[in-house]
Parts: sequence; structure tokens; C-alpha cells
Amino acid sequence: MTGLRIENLKLEIRTEDEVKPILKGVDLSVDAGTVQGLAGESGSGKTMTGLAIIGLEPPTAITSGKIMLGDTDLLQITGSRLNTIRGNRVGMVFQDPSTSLHPQLSIGSQLTDHVRYHLKISKSEARDRAVGALERVGITGGLATLSRYPHEFSGGQRQRIAIAIALACDPELVIMDEPTTALDVTVQAGVLELVRRLVDSLGLAVLFISHDLGVMSAIADDVAVMRHGVVVENGPSSQVFTNPHHEYTRALLASLPGTTSGPQTKGDLVRLAEGSQDCEGGAS
Repeated sequence: MTGLRIENLKLEIRTEDEVKPILKGVDLSVDAGTVQGLAGESGSGKTMTGLAIIGLEPPTAITSGKIMLGDTDLLQITGSRLNTIRGNRVGMVFQDPSTSLHPQLSIGSQLTDHVRYHLKISKSEARDRAVGALERVGITGGLATLSRYPHEFSGGQRQRIAIAIALACDPELVIMDEPTTALDVTVQAGVLELVRRLVDSLGLAVLFISHDLGVMSAIADDVAVMRHGVVVENGPSSQVFTNPHHEYTRALLASLPGTTSGPQTKGDLVRLAEGSQDCEGGAS
């Protein structure tokens, strides 16, 4: 699998009254088989970076630079060609599965329509692929599960389903924008452990966006810290969290309370994930 390389990404929002720069020259890379964390406070530009990768920035946005997925510059393609990449070569998992999953469509419809559009396969092949995608994220029940609706699942299960949809076409890159923020800490740990396992087994490149440094320390191999639209620090997570070089990173770490809202080490992650299985066992 290939990875992602962002070079000097700039994005500004133009209105009748002003031009507001949002991203001011972002450089970032995500290698296959790794989790690249993107951290920063609200308004730092991390979510806009993720949206720009898949061409979902606001319609008044003007972008420049390079976003290379393998040999493809995503900034140079639009329209139908970009649609063939979104959801196919690049998957996206949003913060709240209650809004990213359509409440009036069955899980099966949301998975099979997705894969049939991109992979041009039959209904039966799409159903088999959907069942396999769900089993891969720990949702069992076979074909019967496909007829159920999002409200019949717990919050953690819904996020697992959202991950299954993102992975259904075997993408090279998955962008996860605050994927555990809406979950309680034990269910959160189960989802993070799942992400880690999928990255290691499938060789995925994952861009993991979060303001929660506790969560980031548990999942990310490398961490980039954003402030005011630029990356101010980037390196191995062990280095960034134990010996940060930039004063802003040090200030973020110093502002953390004694315990964060998520697991702080990979050992914490595994222990909490073991407890999360019972929490996610039934429908909400």
C-alpha cells in the first residue's frame, strides 16, 4: 500500500469582505502501516486538513500545494474522478456515527450501496463483502445484521460500523476525525484497539485527528501538532510526549489534568479494551 504526502498545503476562505487564511503551508506524511496523529486545539486547522484531502473543504475555499496519494495529486482532480477516490482509495470516519450513518437506511444498504458503486460488483457479492467488513470490526450476526438499522446498535457498535464502511473497499488511507470523542472511555478504548489491530494487519495508513492528547498517546506512532494553520512540531509520539521541542506543545501538555479523558499508554488501551467488550455487547 502507498501512503500520503502533503506538501505546503495552503487553504484560504474567501468572502465578499475578506480573505481568511486557514492552512498556511502544512507539510505532513502518513506512511502505510502507521498511525499519524494530528493534534491541536479547536480552530488549529486539523479537521480542515482532513477535509481538504478528500475535497470536502468549503466551496469558497482556495487551495494550493500538493496532496499526493501515491502518484496522484488529489488537489489536481475534481468531480467524478475525485468521487472514484473518495470512499475507495481514501476512507473517512467522522466523530459522531449518529450523524454519519443514515438513520433511515439499513446497515446493509449503507455498506452494499457503497461497495457496489466503487467496485462494480453484484448484489450478492456486495452482501458477502459487507458481512466480511462487519466481522472484521467485531460485528457478528451474518446476513441478519445487514437488515438492522443504526438505532439498534450501541454507540461503540455504530462507530465500528462506520469504520467497516470506511474499510469496505480496501482503501490505502483512512482519515479518522475525532472518532472516539462521542464514546465513553471503555468503549473508546475498544475502538482504538480495533484501529491499531487493523493498521497492523492490513498495512493501512491512518491519519488520526484528535484534540485529546491522552487518546493520541495511546494510538499514534507519530504526532504532528498544529497551531494557527501550521504544523509546529512533528515526530515519534514517544518523543513528542516526553521531550517536546516547541513551546506550544509543552503548553498543551502542561494544560492536561492529572488524568485525561482517554487511555494514556498502549497498555492502558489493551486493558480498557478488554473491559469494553461487555459494554458494547447489546444494542442501545
